Amino acid sequence: MNKKLGDFLLGAALVLACLGAGAQQVTVEGVKFEPTAQVGSAALVFNGAGLRKRAVFSVYVAGLYVPQKSADAAALLAQKGPRRIAITMLRNVDADTFAGALNDGLRSNHSESQMAGWKAQIDTLNANLKAAGEAKKGDVIHFEFVPEAGTRVTVNGQARGTAIPGEDFFTAVLRIWIGDKPVDAGLKKGLLGG
Repeated sequence: MNKKLGDFLLGAALVLACLGAGAQQVTVEGVKFEPTAQVGSAALVFNGAGLRKRAVFSVYVAGLYVPQKSADAAALLAQKGPRRIAITMLRNVDADTFAGALNDGLRSNHSESQMAGWKAQIDTLNANLKAAGEAKKGDVIHFEFVPEAGTRVTVNGQARGTAIPGEDFFTAVLRIWIGDKPVDAGLKKGLLGG
């Protein structure tokens, strides 16, 4: 092995060791989040996680995976490429209620004209959620963006419905949780690593 290749491999091993030493599994309400996640061909890093509460009820725990960790919502929303919101349900929620809550989150963070521009994508998202059926306690639901496919919804590792084109639409979905008017301020703080 030549010296340059040996030095490169040694340097790469040291960087990976340092990253591994600082990356630990995080647990929120008994739900474990790994320090990294694979979305498509990209390795993403865990940014943060938090609890979604509605009145006195704990509804779900969500974690955010992104290309580059940040505590700034605007910086996270500006990132491009694969990203994931990983949700683990803490109670049963029927499909209509779940879809309605997401639609409310979209409306709270976007203008009427933006919503009108995404009508086809929102309709597909709602159809995907209804195809998934009731979100049951313990279900793991991923909203993820894969550049070559679009926004997709998976439930317990199984794709539901069809992928939704447009990176701007995934960013719109992400605003439900980390936008200016998030569905839960405490959850937003957790997703930002706070």
